[in-house]
Amino acid sequence: MDYTALKGLKLSLFESAADGYRTTSDMACQAKDRIDHQITAKVRGTLEGEAVDAALRQLGELSKNFHYAQVECGLVSTALNGLVSDLRAARKKLDAAVEDAQGEKFTVEPDGSVTYPAAGEKVDGKTPRGGTVKGNTYGAAQSVQDQAAMFDPNPNYARAKEYANRIAAAVEEATEADLKWAPKLRKLKADDDLTVSHKDWADAQKDMHGVRKAAEDYLDGIKPPPTEGTPEENAEWWKGLSDTERDDYVSLHPAGVGALDGIPAEVRDEANRAVLAEKRGRYETELRSIPPEPTRYFQEYRGNHAVRAETAAWKEWNDKYGDRKEHLEGSLKGMQAIQDRFDATGEEGLPDAYLLGFSSEGNGRSIIANGNPDTADRVAVYVPGTTSNLGSIGGDINRMTSLWRESQAMAQGQNISTITWLGYDAPQSIVKDAPMSHYADDGAPALNRFLDGLETSNSTESGGHRTAIGHSYGTTLIGSAARQGGLNADDVVLVGSPGVQVGHARDLDAPPGHVWNEEADGDVVPDIGRYGHGGSQWTIGGGTFIIPSDELFGANRMSTDTTGHSDYWGPGTESLKNQAAVVAGQYDRVEIEE
Repeated sequence: MDYTALKGLKLSLFESAADGYRTTSDMACQAKDRIDHQITAKVRGTLEGEAVDAALRQLGELSKNFHYAQVECGLVSTALNGLVSDLRAARKKLDAAVEDAQGEKFTVEPDGSVTYPAAGEKVDGKTPRGGTVKGNTYGAAQSVQDQAAMFDPNPNYARAKEYANRIAAAVEEATEADLKWAPKLRKLKADDDLTVSHKDWADAQKDMHGVRKAAEDYLDGIKPPPTEGTPEENAEWWKGLSDTERDDYVSLHPAGVGALDGIPAEVRDEANRAVLAEKRGRYETELRSIPPEPTRYFQEYRGNHAVRAETAAWKEWNDKYGDRKEHLEGSLKGMQAIQDRFDATGEEGLPDAYLLGFSSEGNGRSIIANGNPDTADRVAVYVPGTTSNLGSIGGDINRMTSLWRESQAMAQGQNISTITWLGYDAPQSIVKDAPMSHYADDGAPALNRFLDGLETSNSTESGGHRTAIGHSYGTTLIGSAARQGGLNADDVVLVGSPGVQVGHARDLDAPPGHVWNEEADGDVVPDIGRYGHGGSQWTIGGGTFIIPSDELFGANRMSTDTTGHSDYWGPGTESLKNQAAVVAGQYDRVEIEE
């Protein structure tokens, strides 16, 4: 780029292009939402048959196309805004240098050099001549010219040289911006087909990282969210951004925005769906790149005895790929379960799903709501227990789907939202990990922030009645959240609890009479807590273990008609109906043990 190009550059054209791509992104988002939340949901709720299934598959592919267009056009818009920001900074410096030069009656030539008039004390009866000087930004050469300026008898030379150097520096800055952004923008293009593949989504994630790296200076101008901010502080940050700043920040930091408690559920959902799609594309691509697993065992005879041993090829493969393949497959199973919930919207009236948190790192995280919690009159947050991870999230999602159906049927005109909250690292071993309290203690602050965030973002007059439901070790986490300072729940339901780290229901921060417990016949987990399971339970005088199903604890002990540790959410069961009655606020319908 040269002086004339930078001077004549119409930044408004780039801004208009950025606005156009953002408009396209928004239109693609609206089209995707209309397909998912209106057309597809209505078809699922009213029609059946092979033709319907085929149509739903086609609609699903169309939705993916719009989603991909939404994400990529959003990145193009953000990249163009970043380019404009860099060019505007260079242009501002150029205009200032030109204005200063012209203020001294110097002339800036078409090539960026500066012409200055004769001036200074006469030498041999002649006034030092004027001239033209070119700018330079390269160390040694610039230093020689700067030294020459010190000895030139025309004082205008030094000032003209200064302006020319400033012009050259501005042009160089603009050239660097062009060289930085041109390849980024060239990469933001789709394949020439109508299929959005896993590779496309993996490339989209690379695109995001590339644009984000290039846009560091531009993003410095957008106020970031507060470090470890409260939900109220997060909400204020979001409200303080312009629409363009919001769009650009979400485009480049979807995972960060998706994790912010206190901002609107619709925003978190859009951000996390992009993260999910990109991560799934990356994982599918990586999984397909892993070589096939060799034969694991071989058998040989030693004398009259057959001996089976692992092959050297399998051992080498397992050392290199085994753990990673297991992680990829487990994570992809969970991602598919989340997608299955998206695809179930409309079935028997099931509301839209909102992905309020997602990560595939470690054991994985997922927070998914049935119905928008921001507009719900009553919200239930379910915390699963030991062995919960991203790969097993499907079962937990189904439990909250069953609870939503049952509680919405009792709601008497109120809107219900039920949420699966796997927002912590749950113990993965019943024997080795579950006795430890640190899983609950480490995860409890995140649950407290999430519950506070639900109140912050809720738009109903009541602020949304909140019910915290824990199962197994999830009850321990709920107790730890209360013990650590302020469980923002109006009702607490403890199911199959081994202990909650407090000695009485009144210590769980809920109003008197609003702590509930279920213990089914044959559920051994409460007995493990009652008779000693290091750290999950609580003791009173004499070392007596107290758990929520004990009368001394003071919870409302709801009756159950299920057996074992995992059947409390069976459709149509009394165990489920009692929970639903609490969630819906129909307390007179709760069956209490005699």
